[in-house]
Amino acid sequence: MIDQNDIRNIGIAAHIDAGKTTLSERILFYTGKIHCIHEVGQENGGATMDYMELEREKGITITSAAVTCFWQGSQINLIDTPGHVDFTIEVERSLRVLDGAVMVLCGVAGVQSQTLTIDRQMKRYQIPRIAFINKLDRVGANPDRVVQALAEKLHLKPIVLQLPIGREADFIGLIDLISFTAHYYEGEQGEHWLQQPIPEALQPAAQRARDQLLDQISIHSEAMMERLLNGETIPQDMIWAAIRQGTLSREFIPVLMGSAFKNKGVQNLLEAIVRYLPSPGDRSAIPATHTETGQAVMLHPNPTDAAVGLAFKLIDDEFGQLTYTRLYSGTLHPGDRLHNSRTQKMVRIHRLVRIEVEKRQELEQAIAGEIVGLVGVDCASGDTLCSKGTQVALEGMVVPKPVMTIAISPQNQPDLERMEKALQHFVREDPTLQVAIDPESKKTLISGMGELHLEIYLERMKREYNAWVYVGKPAVAYRETITQSAKFNYTLNKQAPGHNQYAQVIGHIEPCMGEFEVMNQTTSERIPKKYWSACEQGFRDAIKTGWLKGYPITGIKVVLEGGSFNPIESSEMAFRFAAYQGFEQAFAQAHPKVIEPIMHLEVETPSEFVGRIQSKLLSRRALLLGSEVRDDIVMISAEVPLAEMFGYSTELRSLSHGMATFTMEFLTYAELPESLLTEI
Repeated sequence: MIDQNDIRNIGIAAHIDAGKTTLSERILFYTGKIHCIHEVGQENGGATMDYMELEREKGITITSAAVTCFWQGSQINLIDTPGHVDFTIEVERSLRVLDGAVMVLCGVAGVQSQTLTIDRQMKRYQIPRIAFINKLDRVGANPDRVVQALAEKLHLKPIVLQLPIGREADFIGLIDLISFTAHYYEGEQGEHWLQQPIPEALQPAAQRARDQLLDQISIHSEAMMERLLNGETIPQDMIWAAIRQGTLSREFIPVLMGSAFKNKGVQNLLEAIVRYLPSPGDRSAIPATHTETGQAVMLHPNPTDAAVGLAFKLIDDEFGQLTYTRLYSGTLHPGDRLHNSRTQKMVRIHRLVRIEVEKRQELEQAIAGEIVGLVGVDCASGDTLCSKGTQVALEGMVVPKPVMTIAISPQNQPDLERMEKALQHFVREDPTLQVAIDPESKKTLISGMGELHLEIYLERMKREYNAWVYVGKPAVAYRETITQSAKFNYTLNKQAPGHNQYAQVIGHIEPCMGEFEVMNQTTSERIPKKYWSACEQGFRDAIKTGWLKGYPITGIKVVLEGGSFNPIESSEMAFRFAAYQGFEQAFAQAHPKVIEPIMHLEVETPSEFVGRIQSKLLSRRALLLGSEVRDDIVMISAEVPLAEMFGYSTELRSLSHGMATFTMEFLTYAELPESLLTEI
């Protein structure tokens, strides 16, 4: 059994097409996990981590894949995450359970739109990270510009550990500023890692970069500072220790470089993962909540404590449900029984496995700090599983709201049964996919993060469940909100056969930054406590359907200030109905409006197509934010309503002869122009 200090739970995350999966493939090759390198989209099977047939066909990562490999005695539990914004939940839930991460950046494009999202996610979960600047063999690669963008756009403190030897097509190796040696990668697949003296012409620049590095990290070591002031040689172990300390405290991020496709720099990255990123024991204690008392509980990665784990990803295969689980404390064995804190039910682990992409390796036990698979456990993504008698719940993950909806209907009765089964499984494994029934048409509505997200699930429905459906036109997730405060004073005094109904609610509604909030400022003398929850439920009933266009209501705070009751005629149902009507009364007077999702758009295009692309964006109600020129490539930034972006990929290909690409992610909600209200 490997020592806990030698375990590294890490993820690889980046903007789409930065080279994450290619880098993961090299990591598996150099650690001996695989014996042949496959490329993304390759006809002979594609990359190892892209195990789904759809991933290999489309050449993109759709779902996060986990694998365990070993480097010089350390166990690396590696998760390769998607780069496309439609699958950002895969990054979110991976970072929720990981201890460290490698943030990959394209040496040409640098910090891109999805890089900003990943940076926010890493900061949210306080993940120490290493930056790897990839694709230095590409035309236009400029690592200095990427390092500058890390500081200016992400407000990080990068410390450069390497310098490239050559640029673009002449990129042949790296200078390690710590060992002060030149590194080259020979052999058909870069497997021969050579260390030689630095070329004489590059020594002055390398010395300046090393001096800057030592100056940046010496703040974490008094001994190093003293040696620097005295002009003494700094031992490598002292430099490594200072970099590790600063990385774990997230005061700076080490920056490494290379080209995964050209097999350069990956071994150095593996060294850095083991040397600088945390083991499970290096992370601070994990907060949890006692489900009975509500008190905070701190979990420590102690194998002898009660077992507590977080189910963060579900997969259905021929053996049943496989649950990816991060074990935060205790030890697990096959046959153990665990308590599900959400359902309050006991579940049994039929098999305990190490996840090897699409394969499984049987385990006899798993200790705190490991990421393993549980077979046969009935749970949902985000559930806390713990030993019997341990009533704790871990904090869940942030789940973004869907922005697009389509209506689907089965082609026949057998398709209906298969469709329902497929959707039931999909919703369990992906919290960003939501399913509902249209009360008017009775069609099934599925909502997701974008066109690609929904397209993938429709395709999986056909392939995995043989369920064929008719698909309606995509619909945007419009919302209704208010622009000012308004008061309500509603009295229900209804004469009913055998029993009258009486309830009065007084208060006001006002705009707020969150989705919905209820504040109770009344007293038990005016409304008895037993009716407070009924009032809140009435308000919540009222926001489900708006009164302008019937869209859900958001961004409203309800303040219940008072009211009155009748000891004989008042009831929970009466107060619930009165609250509903009071909200409707105030909503109509608060200048309600319809709001629409606004997306942040980035288009990467050759310079000759900029004019026509910008012109077409303006016709789609886009707000152009600016452009950035990188050699002959222009990055156009814009904010554009989601409703205007259907079919944009086809239009962009036509405008640029297939040479431009774009990425898009949800930014905010904004008021829909009145002239368009009649069109929705």
